[in-house]
Amino acid sequence: MTAPLTPPPPPNEGSSYQGGPVPPPASAHESGAAAGSPYDASDPSDSSDASDAYDSHGEQDGPGMLTEVRQAAVTVLAVALSGALLGVLWWQLAPDVPLVGTVADGRWFVYLADSEGEQAIAVDGTFTLLALAFGALSALVVFLLRRRGGVPLVVALGAGGLLGSLLAWRLGVWLGPTQDVLAHAKDVGEGETFTAPLRLGAKGALLAWPLAGLVVHLGLTGLFGPRDPEPDPWPAPHPPGGAEGTGGTWGKSG
Repeated sequence: MTAPLTPPPPPNEGSSYQGGPVPPPASAHESGAAAGSPYDASDPSDSSDASDAYDSHGEQDGPGMLTEVRQAAVTVLAVALSGALLGVLWWQLAPDVPLVGTVADGRWFVYLADSEGEQAIAVDGTFTLLALAFGALSALVVFLLRRRGGVPLVVALGAGGLLGSLLAWRLGVWLGPTQDVLAHAKDVGEGETFTAPLRLGAKGALLAWPLAGLVVHLGLTGLFGPRDPEPDPWPAPHPPGGAEGTGGTWGKSG
């Protein structure tokens, strides 16, 4: 037999590629590679997908926050307006503080008919107890309507309770007896007993409603609110990374 006449190619004519990324051709830097080619540094489809994901995420967060703000505004309005009922109840349930007027040297003087009575303290106590009840009730209603809660809702509950207390205080004073005790004493006559105007001596009672609402809402959320799923106490074991990598390498070389 005779040897083949075609000599083998020299070693220098073989490919010099030793692995790694393929450099782009010179024309790609000059004229720019076509969109979607392997040498295109910025893939339009990737940027559009990222922008679409960002837009959808922003649209989801935007209306969610707006919804919470709207719900918080409605909560503030509803809780504050319910203070009118508190004011009416305070006016009806608060005990009367008796006063009496007398004349000395042509001048009118008004003093308590019962100097040792505790009616004035009972007026403040009645407002405080009613405010605590309204705070607990408003927290219960808000929790039942919006179990997941949220910071805007909690802030709205406290702000609405404070506004409701202020409304109840001013409405009760307006519905009660006149504030001009001297004119009232002159109308009923000297030595006659009449009812003192409705006053709230302890202004700290205005905080009873918002504090009670926040505490009750916090307790209801902690006891009956939605919870995150607990992690698995017995997670499945994961194979070590070295063994997996070694197996892959042996598979390739074997």
